[in-house]
Amino acid sequence: MTLQSMTGFARSEGSSGRNRFAWELRSVNGKGLDIRLRLPPGLERLEPEVRRLISEKFSRGNLQASLNLTIAETQLEAVLNRDALAAVLALREELGDLIDPSPLKLDTLLGIRGLVDIREPEEGEEALAARDAAILAGLDEAIGRLARMRGGEGAVLADVLKGHVARIAELTRAVEADPSRTSEEIAKRLSMQLSALLQEAPTLDRDRLHAEAALLATKADLREEIDRLKAHVAAAGELIDKGGPVGRRLDFLAQEFNRESNTICSKSNSAAVTAAGIELKVVIDQFREQVQNLE
Repeated sequence: MTLQSMTGFARSEGSSGRNRFAWELRSVNGKGLDIRLRLPPGLERLEPEVRRLISEKFSRGNLQASLNLTIAETQLEAVLNRDALAAVLALREELGDLIDPSPLKLDTLLGIRGLVDIREPEEGEEALAARDAAILAGLDEAIGRLARMRGGEGAVLADVLKGHVARIAELTRAVEADPSRTSEEIAKRLSMQLSALLQEAPTLDRDRLHAEAALLATKADLREEIDRLKAHVAAAGELIDKGGPVGRRLDFLAQEFNRESNTICSKSNSAAVTAAGIELKVVIDQFREQVQNLE
């Protein structure tokens, strides 16, 4: 399974009988799955099924689905109100001695309000069911196209993220290998600092100073931060290879990456380690920015 971006666009068209329809799906970044529908009047009954189909395929993104429905050709039929016609004929017979007895003409009948209704023919239940099924099939096609587009962008993002993770691993190794982290270098630096301090204030308690120095040496050690960075690098690589909706978990790892890089910068006693820590923060920010686009 590949990674999926949350941005994309898809369109599908189809027809059923005299009806033509077109679906348009647009997706952008979002914290969760927010589906907004625009359906023509009279098709609101399709909304639950539309939401179900979209939710089965996507788990994150602000997604707008619009359906446009048109009639391919206009057909009209004349519907006669037989009860009204019977009433008119009965009235004519009743008034036969008072009005012109000539037969009623068609144009006269058409001029009587409500006697004849010119309208589009109503579709039967089978035709409506076939139309709804075609519309939902068109939606499924559009969803597939959107998923493929999001998957294509996700594959590109996967390569970018792997590059960032590789750079984080490289900088972590640079911090680990820096000479300032060796116990000899730490002891040497602390010894020089203690000697300078004792020369300025010879009355200070030497045992207390050595205890404080040991504590500072422990706090200055970056072993835990380096180990955690290595573990996060491995976890990020596994998630990227696994694919699917892993955006939230990668975002969490980005926060953890940032936490460790901040600690390294604050505990650093070497210009090289500080520089590596700052570059780590830059790469991690780039990593997290790209992760925001993932499902």
